[in-house]
Amino acid sequence: MADNVEKVVIIGSGPAGYTAALYAARAALKPMVLAGSVPNLPGGQLMITTVIENFPGFPKGIAGPELMDLFKAQAERFGTRIVEENVVEVDLTSRPFRIKHDTGETKAEAIIVATGASAVWSGAKGEATYRNRGVSACATCDGFFFRGKEVLVVGGGDTAMEEATYLTLHASKVTLVHRRDQLRASKVMQDRARNNPKISFLWDSVVEEVLGDGDKMQGASIKNVKTGALTKVDAQGLFVAIGHKPNTEVFAGKLDLDDKGYIKTAPGTTRTSVPGVFAAGDVQDSVYRQAITAAGTGCMAAIEVERFLAH
Repeated sequence: MADNVEKVVIIGSGPAGYTAALYAARAALKPMVLAGSVPNLPGGQLMITTVIENFPGFPKGIAGPELMDLFKAQAERFGTRIVEENVVEVDLTSRPFRIKHDTGETKAEAIIVATGASAVWSGAKGEATYRNRGVSACATCDGFFFRGKEVLVVGGGDTAMEEATYLTLHASKVTLVHRRDQLRASKVMQDRARNNPKISFLWDSVVEEVLGDGDKMQGASIKNVKTGALTKVDAQGLFVAIGHKPNTEVFAGKLDLDDKGYIKTAPGTTRTSVPGVFAAGDVQDSVYRQAITAAGTGCMAAIEVERFLAH
């Protein structure tokens, strides 16, 4: 395989990667997908999402892993080859590009980077246990499940304010837990949160432990970082809003990244700083971070690759 030159290699296998593969395969580009392997889960963040209710076409909702199985099957139906290996190094200095992965090296005339982003978790005890059973990192995705319930939001930046404000549309009470006594968020976002009667604040505090019955989250132990005092707070949900980390380590110094590590793309396109390399999904989107928008940019990237190779 190392001597063969692929027309396009897609790195990543979430909604962006599989949508790009579907479009590229239907354009007779015979795409190869380097889907990742443990610990980088093929299928992306939706593989750890229980129920998705906001993806069009599934009025009754669908489990994340089931949706990704459908994405994968549709891409394979048109000839996509999926290799469950991790990319360890790329050489983008000349074409064909060289991609080193777990068991070999592949050359490609074009690359679509769709490696996604990962939520930054707080690391509190019990957080991993109750993930998707009360603990989430996406209010837009999961807020609907907390109608009439009390929830906690961890963070102090714009993202935390946005999450907390959005959650007031569903939850009966939102408590924002912040390790300092001042917010980092912009004044507009601070004012919006402070003026919302459903939002209250726990200052100088961190979540020490997520509590539950083994099946569902029921509360949290909150520690005051100045006094060390522990307080138990009843809550059915915990939203961690301390940021997302784009999975771009292998592209550092190879592609232009913004100050948060997201791949820079030309406005209105998926083109990166290297001609022939395109980026789609959460790896280049720090704003929306939804499966449907990731899929949309995957489509864009495949169409742009087809035009690039044609010229």
